[in-house]
Amino acid sequence: MCGIFAVIGSREVSSLLIDGLRKLEYRGYDSAGIATIDNLNNDQNGQLNVTKSKGKLINLSSLIKKKPQKGHVGIAHTRWATHGKPNERNAHPHLDSSGQFAVVQNGIIENYRELSKRLKVKGIKLTTETDTEIIPHLIGLEIEESLANGLSPNEQTLLLAVQKVLAVLEGTYAIAVIWSRTPNALVVAREQAPLVLGFGEGEFFCASDTPALVGLTRTFLPLRDHEIALLTPLGIELYDDDGNRQHRAPSLLKGMELFADKRNFRHFMLKEIYEQPETAQLWIDRFLPVELPSHNPVAFPISKSILEQIEQIQILACGTSRHAGMVGGHLLEQFAGVPTKVYFASEFRYAPPPLSPNTLTIGVSQSGETADTLAALRMEKERRDSTKDANFSFHHLGITNRVDSSFGRELDNVIDIGSGIEIGVAATKTFLGQMLSFYGLTLQFASLRQKRSPQEILDLSNDLRLIPKQLSDLIKKHDSLSKDLAHLFVETKDVIFLGRGINYPIALEGALKLKEISYIHAQGYPAGELKHGPIALLDQHVPVVSLAVPGVVYEKVLSNSQEAKARDARLIGVSISGPESEMFDELFTIPKVSEWVSPLLTVVPLQLFSYHIAAHKGLDVDQPRNLAKCVTVE
Repeated sequence: MCGIFAVIGSREVSSLLIDGLRKLEYRGYDSAGIATIDNLNNDQNGQLNVTKSKGKLINLSSLIKKKPQKGHVGIAHTRWATHGKPNERNAHPHLDSSGQFAVVQNGIIENYRELSKRLKVKGIKLTTETDTEIIPHLIGLEIEESLANGLSPNEQTLLLAVQKVLAVLEGTYAIAVIWSRTPNALVVAREQAPLVLGFGEGEFFCASDTPALVGLTRTFLPLRDHEIALLTPLGIELYDDDGNRQHRAPSLLKGMELFADKRNFRHFMLKEIYEQPETAQLWIDRFLPVELPSHNPVAFPISKSILEQIEQIQILACGTSRHAGMVGGHLLEQFAGVPTKVYFASEFRYAPPPLSPNTLTIGVSQSGETADTLAALRMEKERRDSTKDANFSFHHLGITNRVDSSFGRELDNVIDIGSGIEIGVAATKTFLGQMLSFYGLTLQFASLRQKRSPQEILDLSNDLRLIPKQLSDLIKKHDSLSKDLAHLFVETKDVIFLGRGINYPIALEGALKLKEISYIHAQGYPAGELKHGPIALLDQHVPVVSLAVPGVVYEKVLSNSQEAKARDARLIGVSISGPESEMFDELFTIPKVSEWVSPLLTVVPLQLFSYHIAAHKGLDVDQPRNLAKCVTVE
């Protein structure tokens, strides 16, 4: 969460900073700000200027248009609030008491309370509620001591001061620092929070993510943990935490889009729902072409020798990615016969299961930067690397939409879901891409372990190849129906979603989507659990959405739905058309398909249902309150 963009070069940077933030606003949009150094006399002393604004980036952009800031170096930040309310006072950049140092930060400084006390003892008054504010004050104190000891106010003095401050910080962070007395210097550093450097023509950049660099440069270099960089108009110097100069070759950006076109859609989320048939078809063309042999049914870039060693699987993910993992876990266990457990990544790190031999750990993250998931993967690798038993060899796999992310850099095996750029914060087509990746893994393991006959594997493969057309039909059908129904639920306060078996995770996902964008409280339950407590909530004011798909639990779900209807709940069905569906007050019909592939279809009406309720309420569907697309704090 939060987005950092910084630039140093020979041209005015304020408009570049705003453009960079615009490409990072998916990371947070509670507030935004920029700081530049106006080198008034073209000497070693400049004027530090800061503009900040509460709310979305357009507010800051309007201020900058009215009163442009001069300077050839600057730092910028778009915030997702962790410490302190999302107001102008807590917005970044933050300054020291002298107004000479400006800092932007992404992450959390865990020992900021202790460091704040040290600053107060020295007579420094903190004016914000953030953990970031301590950093410019600490840097200022280090510089003051350095100058008192005879050092000159130059780039190396700033670099040394930042290095010393980083040594006392605990937590995760990415930072960018400027000093008014060194208008030709920008210092940046990272510790378990993403930060990349960009190499332009006569200018250099720093950003939280590569999209901010598109249109400015194609050459980038990701910073590693414990690294610090000094950027000047002449180039970039890279150091480790011991001060040793580092030399690494940069990489080239590939296939990045500058801006996503909303076309004629009202919101990006609706456009991305409509792009799901294309997402599915591209995945099938890439990984499930018909010419593949039966013994190798999926074209995944994973060595067969690795898969042959696997005896069990553990899946680590958060939010929507975890729901995709739950669908995957069901498939891997029930179709492919591989024991699989799905964990909240945020909990796994603090309560991991006992180590077991020959385990594949799968991390799932749309952005490839989810802090909880990365931390859990790193911890698991450390645990397994520390054991001497060869049976505890560590195999890990990432499933992500961004292979140019920490997932791509840290994991040996990565599946690119290939869903394309997704602007809406509430994931739709990336969720589909994640689920499809698990279908691919399921086919691989089922074939390799011979847990299913060749015909069963072929049947599932063929069912998947029909999904793009079925998705297209569903979206066209239920877009208008959801829009017509939306007004009925504008005043609704609570909704319950029910599902069983492979569609239980879809009930959870449907509830999450409704919460995320319409701000209606919703909860997903296994349908059989309704009578064990949640049924007490039901009356005519609490709608129940029931996913009833023909298969092993079909009759059970219909019975559970009847229990809700008997309590006067408005009953909304996602099911096939037929006599049994007459119980539903409203029905989103789906085609009669194999239960195995049904989650790929049942999720679509729920996405549209949530979207149209939120749109009817006039809410910001693409950037819902308090959320961010990329969650880079634990």
